[in-house]
Amino acid sequence: MSLPTKYPARSHAQRVAEQLGAEFSDAVYLLTSPTLELYPYCDQTQPFRQDRYFNYLTGAHDLSGAAVTYDVKNDKLALWLPELDEEDVMWSGLPLSLEQAKHKYDVDDVKYINEKDAKVDFAGRRLIGIEEIKHSSKYFTALGSGYTVEKKLQDALDLARSVKDEYEIALMRRAAEITDNSHLAVMSALPIEQNEGHIHAEFVYHAMRQGSKFQAYDPICCSGTDCGTLHYVKNDQELGNEKQLVLIDAGAEWQCYAADVTRVFPINGEWTAEARNIYTAVLDMQTQTMNKIKPGQSWDELHLLSHRILVEKFLEFGIFQNGTVDEILAARTSVAFLPHGLGHMLGMDTHDVAGFPNYDDSDPMFRYLRLRRDLKAGNVVTVEPGIYFNNFLLEPYLKDEKHLKFINKEVLDKYMPVGGVRIEDDVLVTKDGFENLTKITSDPDEVASIVKKGIEKGRSHFHVVV
Repeated sequence: MSLPTKYPARSHAQRVAEQLGAEFSDAVYLLTSPTLELYPYCDQTQPFRQDRYFNYLTGAHDLSGAAVTYDVKNDKLALWLPELDEEDVMWSGLPLSLEQAKHKYDVDDVKYINEKDAKVDFAGRRLIGIEEIKHSSKYFTALGSGYTVEKKLQDALDLARSVKDEYEIALMRRAAEITDNSHLAVMSALPIEQNEGHIHAEFVYHAMRQGSKFQAYDPICCSGTDCGTLHYVKNDQELGNEKQLVLIDAGAEWQCYAADVTRVFPINGEWTAEARNIYTAVLDMQTQTMNKIKPGQSWDELHLLSHRILVEKFLEFGIFQNGTVDEILAARTSVAFLPHGLGHMLGMDTHDVAGFPNYDDSDPMFRYLRLRRDLKAGNVVTVEPGIYFNNFLLEPYLKDEKHLKFINKEVLDKYMPVGGVRIEDDVLVTKDGFENLTKITSDPDEVASIVKKGIEKGRSHFHVVV
């Protein structure tokens, strides 16, 4: 199946209209892209991040200060460019012309927003948008009056975005490919990675070399016991020999589409017995849950399965005691070691839309689960079980007899230096099952071999750069 030559914006607009239904058959919806903003008291612009809803209806991932309208009744998609700013041209060069934009994007018409004869009179029609639009009111005055925020439009956009078409999947494959190569580079270059910041730099360097200027999110680069912090932000600690593991959670972005991958590897190329136990347990959690992915599968059930495997493994290792798997599951003691969800929707946002989480859930096992729905073909999800040994998270459990009776503190202490392990892949739900878009190995022996080869090569070829 050959892909269209342009981002399929018109089919996306039509898909949103289908979700909205006949109630909105006379509506025209309007979305905008952010304008470039200066830092306060400075003539430098802040980094530009395209509005994901605008991008879904245009594919114009790098276009600022623009608007898009879709006339449902007439099935007409129009792109509205900001009028020419001569001062800006002096500094930044010529923007896209109307003709260039019409050639580049899958739209019916391209006009300038403020050009008099391009103004549209939507009298008697509903001009609707979403609450997140916080850009200049010039869009609304130029394109008509009677603009209203319509929550159902955002719901329709979210549902449409949650099922990826072949073009979107191709973009995500490219993001995943860049991410795989960058993770491999990090694993292979420990001799020149003397601290977590070097790991961060290595990943971003290789992503940018492959054409990805932006990361889908700020990389998480941690080592030692800091691997037990879920969204670690420091990325600046030294990689000392006393530490066992490195964890890097990082994903490249390709034309607004995200990858989100986590890998863990031994800091010296050799797994300790405890680190390997935890790593293989997490890998088993991921393998078993991933193998059950198919349309109609409840994500809650997969999340519960990941906890069941964790409990079984902890009983095997001796970390848990004095109870059956069902008893420990019912007590929710495993939440101390896996406090987050099994995964989330993935797309233009790292934590993508239409996951329907319930952060008010009274059950701590499901409270932070970002995906609470049955899977559909075309969904892309992350599968990212983890096991963490975090003193802050464990303390209340170790003070509560309800949980403490199941925990062997002496054995637990042996595992605390592991810090944490998370293995995360990006998975497409297909009509028959799933496809793992992530290709970088997670096999513990292969991972250790990559690290050791990098260390051996580094002894003769690398020099440390500071």
